[in-house]
Amino acid sequence: MTEITLPVEQAAELRARLTREDSGLVAKLWGTADLRVTDSVEAILTRVHQQALELGIPEVQMDLRELEFMNSSCFKSFVSWISEVSDLTSGQYRIRFLSNPSILWQRRSLHALSCFAAELVTIEAGN
Repeated sequence: MTEITLPVEQAAELRARLTREDSGLVAKLWGTADLRVTDSVEAILTRVHQQALELGIPEVQMDLRELEFMNSSCFKSFVSWISEVSDLTSGQYRIRFLSNPSILWQRRSLHALSCFAAELVTIEAGN
């Protein structure tokens, strides 16, 4: 496992880590993603996307199991990211969200992401 530096100031309310593992890239967010960290979320997703393309990764795992809250502005960043991946003519990769079924917003919102790009997005409930 190799940690990849994220180009963002890590706010106390949101933490993030990006690692390269044998299976591909694993991005983990935990804490709270609200209006105060919208720019950070966008920067994180941009970095994840750049790394996936540079490394030719077939799948990115986005671990949100410890992300307690995400507002609509941050959620929109995820929609934009998925749209960008969907528009790729080459280098397209799959996105697997690891979710926490006990967090209500994740059950509702992540399902919507999977419907938005069913061919790219998988939601996996975990502990």
